[in-house]
Amino acid sequence: MIIGIIGSGGREHAICSKVLKSKKVNKVYCFPGNAGTDKIATNIDLKVNEFNKIKEFVINNKIDLLIVGPENPLVDGIVNYFQDANIKIFGPDKLASQLEGSKIFTKKLCEKFKIPTAKFGIFNKIEEVTFFLKNSKFPIVVKADGLAAGKGVYICENINEALKAVKEIFEGKFGLAKNILVEEFLKGEEMSYFIISDGKTFKKFQTAQDHKRALEGDKGKNTGGMGAYSPSRLINKDLDKKIIEKIINPTLKGLKLMGIEFKGFLYAGLMILENEPYLIEYNVRMGDPECQTILPKLKTDIVDIFLACCANKLDSINIEWHKEKSLCVVLCSKGYPNKYKNNLPIKNLGLIQLKKNEFIYHAGTKAYNNIVYSNGGRVLNFVVISNNFKKSKKKINLLIKELDWKNGYYRKDIGFKVIK
Repeated sequence: MIIGIIGSGGREHAICSKVLKSKKVNKVYCFPGNAGTDKIATNIDLKVNEFNKIKEFVINNKIDLLIVGPENPLVDGIVNYFQDANIKIFGPDKLASQLEGSKIFTKKLCEKFKIPTAKFGIFNKIEEVTFFLKNSKFPIVVKADGLAAGKGVYICENINEALKAVKEIFEGKFGLAKNILVEEFLKGEEMSYFIISDGKTFKKFQTAQDHKRALEGDKGKNTGGMGAYSPSRLINKDLDKKIIEKIINPTLKGLKLMGIEFKGFLYAGLMILENEPYLIEYNVRMGDPECQTILPKLKTDIVDIFLACCANKLDSINIEWHKEKSLCVVLCSKGYPNKYKNNLPIKNLGLIQLKKNEFIYHAGTKAYNNIVYSNGGRVLNFVVISNNFKKSKKKINLLIKELDWKNGYYRKDIGFKVIK
């Protein structure tokens, strides 16, 4: 089989690595990929939003299956764009992708189908939201409605922080903003919960905890994710049952009643309060860096899973997992999530000899004349699976020390809630 993967992050490098372990696969193209995928697949210099050029390449090069990694092309309708091409494409269509593309769509779905979530208000005028905030209890959460690469969420401790957030969103920091969402602050612990669906049935696809904040102790600005561990320390049989019954089932049922079939990965960002789940948000793809954390634990051929989803035959697949625990630490460019420098060489990367169950997934990188350069805020993902988180973290620290990249920084406390 010939496979195409859309995206250029750590998630796509992890998917590419796993896809190449399948005996069914003899070639992989990445659109546009990064320096990591360049070593194991063929990168094609096309942007993820160049649907017509990607489609032309896919047809001309007889690609059998196209896997969509990031949210933007899904929300923009790439799956619909390929529907007449007789090419298998993995991911939800444009209507289903509203779950991530519009936080307000998801909130209204929660309201209609009684899915537990934070109380909320929707505002499209700065005067209305200002009046509401001046009469609110703090802390409070202010969100941009559309896609914001994981950064359009403000946890505001006081009125001044909230008004600053509103101003930044309405002034277009995350793109055109017609609406703002204001939510009550839920004081619990976050968990990432994944399923995969073929439109008829779904299967669980592990749990994780993502560390979003830039600084140690889960402080500082929101980022795309500074690291993660899997499984989440919060998951238990009782909570798992509640998540399925109170959140996943009513969501998929609600979508069906609206005439929407969900195919692909669904990522529920949850807040857990006293073993009760509340939905914070949905993403319509694997998380990043959760994907890099989870996929090394997958035993089952991932291509078989993708093909079963495309054929509405997911119920025929038994998804098996390794029992080890997994930890991922993201190495970022100094200055991220604010200003940072690109095009800086990462000289020692080729010298690192990875042992069994050690992985380095590229994110913001590019290759030129066999040298790897930084090309983004989140640059590399270091992942180790072992029988305990402490051992994984120790090995990751040694790998990062060996790399010795002077322009990088990382959080040294990833997984601090599970590592004593």
